Amino acid sequence: MKYRTLGRTGIEVSEIGYGAWGIGGVQWTGGDDKEAKRALNLAIDQGLNFIDTALAYGDGHSERLVGEVARSRNERIYIATKVPPKNSEWPARDVPLQQAFPRDYIIKCTEQSLKNLGVETIDLQQLHVWNDKWADEHEWIEALTRLRDQGKVRYFGLSLNDYQPWNAIKALRQGHIDAVQVIYNIFEQAPEDELFPVCQELNVGVIARVPFDEGGLTGAITPDTTFPDSDFRSWFFYGDRKRKVFDRVEKLKGLLDDEATSLPELALRYTLSHDAVSTVIPGMRSTKHVAANISYSDGRKLSAEMLAKLKQFAWDRTGDW
Repeated sequence: MKYRTLGRTGIEVSEIGYGAWGIGGVQWTGGDDKEAKRALNLAIDQGLNFIDTALAYGDGHSERLVGEVARSRNERIYIATKVPPKNSEWPARDVPLQQAFPRDYIIKCTEQSLKNLGVETIDLQQLHVWNDKWADEHEWIEALTRLRDQGKVRYFGLSLNDYQPWNAIKALRQGHIDAVQVIYNIFEQAPEDELFPVCQELNVGVIARVPFDEGGLTGAITPDTTFPDSDFRSWFFYGDRKRKVFDRVEKLKGLLDDEATSLPELALRYTLSHDAVSTVIPGMRSTKHVAANISYSDGRKLSAEMLAKLKQFAWDRTGDW
């Protein structure tokens, strides 16, 4: 496993981290708690030391599993979690901050996450959505400052709205945020335009999420793929989205060569090839996923020629697909 510095925090995190949404017990089909614990332990055995979870993942179930495993290990495991918006709106809407992140609510959620995780201090606490119009509000800053001063949180981050990587620039320049979490993959290349240069300028850590585009970039999605209504992907791939993803991925397969022999390898190496990225957090619900993903942490980046070819696969999905 290779390690990178998480921005100005100075923390050396595994360049492949653990995305723990899928082990929350809801919104994803497949997997179970026993397998999730085996997967987490295997990942740590292989050198992974960064896990990203959230209070909203299974109403704390993911946090409890992560905490149980982390406490059972001798290794130093860095845990990031998130405060869900009080109004339960993903992505953040153009509403007053009070509806999403009032001061006392941020503190209350953090206290619950500490209890779920069974730790005294959260390494990285993030707000689970963000609207940069809130940047000048004082309540969220007061809450984060209080939590840090009390030793309950070490560092703070923002988890950015899907396909809105620009929607945090103002907050980053104010200096209160140590890391951002953003969708970044072969299809979603927009963070390279504005967000990454600012993060590099300010030494803000970058946590890249959804490297496989919810499974699309692994080749697992075909026009005939189905999901239960309770599964998040039944919405994500509604209508003709499966066909659109499938058609693009079929063309992407033509780029596989010695640099990347499979779609998952190409997807992870693409995300890790940008110097702004501190860690990428694929969802890993099984030991099979762990073994495959961690094998690509060898320090090898894609060539400039390959990256140039992948530029043509950038896909603007800010509107309806």
